[in-house]
Amino acid sequence: MRFAIRGFFQSYWKAFAIVGGIAAVVVVGLYFSVDAKALALFALVAGFITNGFVALATLVSLIPVVGPLLVKVLSIPVFYLFNALGYLLSVLAIKKGYGAEVVSYRVLTIILLVGIVIGYIIGNLVPLK
Repeated sequence: MRFAIRGFFQSYWKAFAIVGGIAAVVVVGLYFSVDAKALALFALVAGFITNGFVALATLVSLIPVVGPLLVKVLSIPVFYLFNALGYLLSVLAIKKGYGAEVVSYRVLTIILLVGIVIGYIIGNLVPLK
């Protein structure tokens, strides 16, 4: 049992370091009364640059029953948010007179979203060894 836990931490040490580092900076910032908006911006930027959100989702998905369900529930709204943001920006661009450019970028966006869905389906169909 001891070797299994040790192997687990050896496999995921980077994920723990990234998530722990971001959390430590936020906690220290809150202790020293740094603006909460600045800390949120730091956490967002650091999470995207270091793939901290992916590491956190990986660690959460390792929880036996609840983890994978929680990750799916949290990741699907992000997909909808990106799609809604694209539609909103499309409406604004069409009102400014960029109709042809909007059509080409919306086609690219739809292709990207379809590719993500197909990749998700294939990723769930292909068994891991």
